[in-house]
Amino acid sequence: QGCTQKYIVKNYFYYYLFKFSAALGEEIFYITFLPFTYWNIDHSVSRRMIIVWSIVMYIGQVSKDILKWPRPLSPPVVKLEVRTNAEYGMPSTHAMAATAISFSFFIATMNQYKYPFELGLVAAFVFSTLVCLSRLYTGMHTVLDVIGGALISAVLLMLLYPAWDVIDHLLLTSPFCPLLSIVVPLVLCYNYPKLDYYSPTRGDTTTILGAAAGATVGFWLNNQYTAPAYTSKSFQLGFPLVTTKMVVVLARFFVGILVVILTRWLVKSTVLGVLCYRYKFPIRDLEARRRLEVEVPYKFITYSSVGFTATVIVPLLHELLGL
Repeated sequence: QGCTQKYIVKNYFYYYLFKFSAALGEEIFYITFLPFTYWNIDHSVSRRMIIVWSIVMYIGQVSKDILKWPRPLSPPVVKLEVRTNAEYGMPSTHAMAATAISFSFFIATMNQYKYPFELGLVAAFVFSTLVCLSRLYTGMHTVLDVIGGALISAVLLMLLYPAWDVIDHLLLTSPFCPLLSIVVPLVLCYNYPKLDYYSPTRGDTTTILGAAAGATVGFWLNNQYTAPAYTSKSFQLGFPLVTTKMVVVLARFFVGILVVILTRWLVKSTVLGVLCYRYKFPIRDLEARRRLEVEVPYKFITYSSVGFTATVIVPLLHELLGL
C-alpha cells in the first residue's frame, strides 16, 4: 500500500534533512560509500565494513519477518515513503545499517589513522542518529523499532569485533572462500522466511548478500593473484588533501561508479531476459519477477556481479588509466 494521507510540508529544512538521512540507509548509499572506501581509503576497512553490514542486515531482515511487528498505523501517522511500507517494522534495518556502518568504520580506522578519537566517535554517533531520527520523521518506524535496531546492531558489532581479524584472514586465504561465499548466501536466500503476502525484504536481503558474496570473491581473488590487499596507501586520513589528490580521488570514484552502474544494468537486463525466456513471462510482469525462482537468481547474480566488479574490475581499470 502507498501513503494513506496527504500532507503539507511546513518545515523544508527538516523535510529535506530527514529525507536525505533516510537515503543514507538505502541502496544508493551502499553502492557509493562502500566502493568509495575500497577505492580511495583502505581495503581492510572496506572489507570489515562489508562483512559487518551483510551479517547485520541479514539478521535484521529475517528478524522482521519472524517477529511480524506492524509498522505505525496511518492515520494517525503520516508516512512519507511507499516502497518499504509493505515490510514489517521491528527492528529498523535503517537503524541497524547506520549503526553498523558508521561504528565499524570508526573502529576500523581509529588505530590506523591519526584523527581525534572524540571526532570519530561524534561523527559515527551523529550519522547513525540522523538515520534513526529519519525513520521517525518519515513515519516508517516507532521509537521502539529504532532503538531495537540500533541496540541489536551494537550487540552484533561487539560480538563480531573480536573475530574481525580471523574472519578477514580466512576470507583472503582460505581455498574454500569463493565456494562458500556463493553457496552459503544462496542457501540463505532460497530458505528465507515465507510470508502470506509479498514483501521486499527477501529481495533486499538477496541484493545485500549477493553484493557481499561478489565482493568477498573479489577480495580473495585480489589477494591470491595480484597483491595482498591489507591496506591501501592511496589515501591518508588526518592530512590535508592537495588539489591533484582530490582530483584523482574524484576521478576514481566517478569512473568506478559509472562502471558499477553499467554492470548492474547489463547483468540485470541479461539475467532477466534469460529468466523471462525460461519461465515464459513478459519482462514487465512485476508479479512474475517477484516469484522465488525469478527474484533470487536475478538479484543475486546482478548484485554479486556488482560486488565483483567494484573490487576487481574497477581497480584494474584504475590502474590502466593511471589513477
